[in-house]
Amino acid sequence: MHKTIISDASTLILFHKIDEFILLQKVYGELITTPEIAKEFGEVLPDWIKIQSAADKKYQDFLFTQVDYGEASAIALASEFEDVLLLLDDLKARKLATQLKFRITGTLGVIHRAKQMKIIDKVKPLIDK
Repeated sequence: MHKTIISDASTLILFHKIDEFILLQKVYGELITTPEIAKEFGEVLPDWIKIQSAADKKYQDFLFTQVDYGEASAIALASEFEDVLLLLDDLKARKLATQLKFRITGTLGVIHRAKQMKIIDKVKPLIDK
């Protein structure tokens, strides 16, 4: 397992909408997100999701020229950690993160990982939701 898991808003929003938010905790334990993403999510986050700002705002602003501000904040924050996994669904953000040599997964990857870990029995019911 990766030491640091940083989530973008899309993953949080999708798991919240299908009432499977706790699955993120079961798969990864603790997550980190940024204040920008927390604001975009718009709901109170559980205590197992920590909120942390990227230290390098200039780098975040530069990334914002290529992806939206939440994704830019997540990627900028990820650059501050050694071993990180980014939870991103947006294709443009995924491509940028891959170019920057970050490991990524998205909502479907989280569901697949939950199945591998035997946290869920079947993938299809979650996909259907």
